[in-house]
Amino acid sequence: MRFQGKAVLITGGATGIGRATALAFAAEGAQVMIGDIDARAEETVQMIASSGGRAAFRHTDVRDGAALDALVAACLENFGRMDCAFNNAGVLPPQRPIHEVTSDELDLAIAVDFKGVFLAMQSEIRHFLKSGGGAIVNTASVGAVIADPNMSVYCAMKHAVAGLTKAAAVEYARANIRTNCIAPGFVVTPMTQHWADSNAFTDMFFAQNISGRAAQPTEIAPTVLHLCSDAASFINGATFVIDGGQTAH
Repeated sequence: MRFQGKAVLITGGATGIGRATALAFAAEGAQVMIGDIDARAEETVQMIASSGGRAAFRHTDVRDGAALDALVAACLENFGRMDCAFNNAGVLPPQRPIHEVTSDELDLAIAVDFKGVFLAMQSEIRHFLKSGGGAIVNTASVGAVIADPNMSVYCAMKHAVAGLTKAAAVEYARANIRTNCIAPGFVVTPMTQHWADSNAFTDMFFAQNISGRAAQPTEIAPTVLHLCSDAASFINGATFVIDGGQTAH
């Protein structure tokens, strides 16, 4: 019960890694505030409530800074505090070579995968500067440390998230605000299900991954909890690769 009496804010908590992490936080005593545009976040809240935990959901578009300010305010209104934040909301742009990426696809990826994290961090940091500190974890990707064909926009945004994470750590370490990010490999979620369902993709991917399989969201959540916990008090500005060995060979 590392998070008994504490509250965590999670963006993108409706499904996948966000939901698994919300459930894991609640199982360790945290009160969970979820921001998402996906109404399935209500299901996450109900799952937490059915296990005796406390959670709330506010419809939040991470492209809107005012909406993120309101999400932080809702966390404080519901639970009286906010101790850590997990910025997990994101989109997966269509796979295309660079010269075929449309302006709309690029704009959406920038707005959600990078600007959405930036704006969320602004809202969270303003609170933590007043409260005396806290921990932030951002979801990057293995695409923040390597690149794959036809994934230029996604890789660029995730590299940006990793860089932003380091910049925030440098700026706010002395204010007792720690900022780290995770870099998951292939995780089976609703967003990546089309890859999991493709024999051509999985045959190719599993052949180059020493684990020979994809991860489940529950295998990613524990690292987020650790980075938000007191046990990680001297971890700051780091990118934690969780890829089953994909980048090890």
